[in-house]
Amino acid sequence: MKRVGGLWPQLVSRENLFEAAKRAAAGKRKRGEVARFWLNLEQEVLQLERELVSGAYQPGRYRSFWIEDPKRRLISAAPFRDRVVHHALTQVLEPVFEVRFHPHAYASRKGKGVHAAIRHAEGAARKYEYVLKCDIRKYFASMDHEILMALLGRSVKCKPTLELARRIVAGSNEQEESIAYFEGDLLWTPYERRHGLPLGNQTSQFFGNVYLNALDQYVGSVLKPGSYLRYVDDFALFGNDKRELGEWRRAIESKLAELRLRLHAGKSRVYRVKDGVTMLGWKVLPDCLRLKRENVQRMRRKVAWMNGEYGAGRMDLDGVRARVMGWLGHSRVGGSERLRESVLDGMALVGWHDAVASYDCG
Repeated sequence: MKRVGGLWPQLVSRENLFEAAKRAAAGKRKRGEVARFWLNLEQEVLQLERELVSGAYQPGRYRSFWIEDPKRRLISAAPFRDRVVHHALTQVLEPVFEVRFHPHAYASRKGKGVHAAIRHAEGAARKYEYVLKCDIRKYFASMDHEILMALLGRSVKCKPTLELARRIVAGSNEQEESIAYFEGDLLWTPYERRHGLPLGNQTSQFFGNVYLNALDQYVGSVLKPGSYLRYVDDFALFGNDKRELGEWRRAIESKLAELRLRLHAGKSRVYRVKDGVTMLGWKVLPDCLRLKRENVQRMRRKVAWMNGEYGAGRMDLDGVRARVMGWLGHSRVGGSERLRESVLDGMALVGWHDAVASYDCG
């Protein structure tokens, strides 16, 4: 496909910036920083427009914190005005890359998502005997800035748009340490090459798909497994030849090395499908889906905590609902009504069970 140019006027248009502000503020307008921006929305957007057009725009400093979800992760929150710019950039770039992305890359794309990925895996599990399940070691912390910009430049030839992307990438804060050597490296090469994108950015999610699209296309056009899917840095290849899947693992390692990435050795291997394979919080088997035990246990602990918070007046029903509905949607994909009832039986809140019943019937 030809490289696309002329994106800058659309990117800095007020229409695009106002839409970006709306998306960045979705569900967060009561938060202090967002509320202040929204109170002076027109002036803030006009100021961003002036800075972008003049080239004066510079990303601000990140606020970082650790979460357990379930493993420990460093989350980085950009200033809200920067998040508006992130959305403005991705709104223009997404149509350019959407037609280039693999159809079975499911993360951060319209019409895709976790549930579609799980349904794909469920269907593949009924057709094939084996699956090569892979996980990339410290994916976001390892993404090489120079390689990412080269990948963007293969599809985009609009210089100011690429310069804005470069500023956002270069403005990334320090991430978890991820030092790895690849063929041709000198002693200091891994330290001299900038790498790592912040978890939590709209742009990081989008760039994550751009970065691994080369792997997706390689698997689809060269390896040609029976079935393939990827969600962020988790991906799976299905087939009936165990030996061939093992060979594909080595081929994938070589391809990832070109991107300065490594497989997670302990999480990347061939499984018999009939024994089940864990993906995206589910155990996928040929005849059913089962929620991971850790997922259920974590939700039971959260239910107990929310009961205490609600009883003490520190949380209202809307706050509880916001925390639970996501889990209900996730668990619903496997048709586990009894499990949901079991987990939420301890939710002794007025009106809660009616809300859950209404959700299940929706």
